[in-house]
Amino acid sequence: MFIDKLAMILAIIGALNWGGIGLFEFDTVAFFCGGQLAILSRIIYTLVGLAGLWCITLLFRTGEEHGHAPHTA
Repeated sequence: MFIDKLAMILAIIGALNWGGIGLFEFDTVAFFCGGQLAILSRIIYTLVGLAGLWCITLLFRTGEEHGHAPHTA
């Protein structure tokens, strides 16, 4: 599903950004978008947050929702 992949990509971008902040005190999004309070940065932070929420749903899905046959023992 396209939205699942997009959400995962945004969540990874967010994770890498947080890793950069934690390890190097460098916020890549803020650097490229004009600071943490710049509108573009805030949009990216919001999209990453929404993607993280969407990714929570991935934890609770069964294989049948993705068109996979259920596993039988």
